[in-house]
Amino acid sequence: MASGATTRPKLADFIALTKPRITLMVLITAAGGMCLAPPHVSAVTLVMMLVGTALIVSGANALNMYLERDIDRKMDRTRKRPLPSGRMSAKTALWFGVTISVLSVPILAIGVNAVTALLGVLANVSYVLGYTPLKQRSHVALFVGAVPGAIPPLMGWTAATAHCDPGGLALFAVLFFWQIPHFLAIALFRKEDYARAGLFVMPNVLGVGATKQSIISHTGALIASTLLIFPLGIAGRAYLITAFVLGCVFLGWASYGLRERAGNRWARSLFFYSIAYLVLLFVALAADARV
Repeated sequence: MASGATTRPKLADFIALTKPRITLMVLITAAGGMCLAPPHVSAVTLVMMLVGTALIVSGANALNMYLERDIDRKMDRTRKRPLPSGRMSAKTALWFGVTISVLSVPILAIGVNAVTALLGVLANVSYVLGYTPLKQRSHVALFVGAVPGAIPPLMGWTAATAHCDPGGLALFAVLFFWQIPHFLAIALFRKEDYARAGLFVMPNVLGVGATKQSIISHTGALIASTLLIFPLGIAGRAYLITAFVLGCVFLGWASYGLRERAGNRWARSLFFYSIAYLVLLFVALAADARV
């Protein structure tokens, strides 16, 4: 297939570059971080934070697709994206990603504050220049990529407080540790796809057994970080009980994976539960927030 676009890209192709579902989840966690922070902020600040965050995350996703366009051609779930399918040229995607990434910085710096802008730049750069190329060299890329993935709720928190403190860092920890079992579950049921694309993931490097052990240990760390929110005064007892119950189910289902017959079907179910878990956790957090 030719490297250039065979047709003029449509609006839907530019939207696809931003990975809209991921961007939407990022915006929800960022808004959650702002709403949970002690000071109340104006509607203007909220809008500026969401717009700036959407642009800087979308820019990172577009640049990720630009850098991985050849890899995406080799994977079943990505070969229909705008670049590998030939619907958009690499140059167009590059300029689109750079433009909206750069545009986001003054929006965050002027419309919100410098701390939030710096966190946004850190998330963008670490995702594009850290996580993306490292995926082709080491399975450790997962842990590097979990950093920018966990920054959005901290951005929301700093948008209200203008500084990092234990409350914001606790939200960062929740998102950081949640991503590990979530993405390791994907790596388990898509390990052949990743191997064909030449990407390093834990099941193909350390084995399935080590991957399942890592899922369990990081799920334990996730539970601990969610419970830490209670003594920090961010949420009350109802949240604490909900977080504990959801975490026990998560850990129990992760531990079930140690059984020999637990294969791709179990990994898929754990992946879908991890999504439901995060949604229910944030609903409980919002319902019982102490702000």
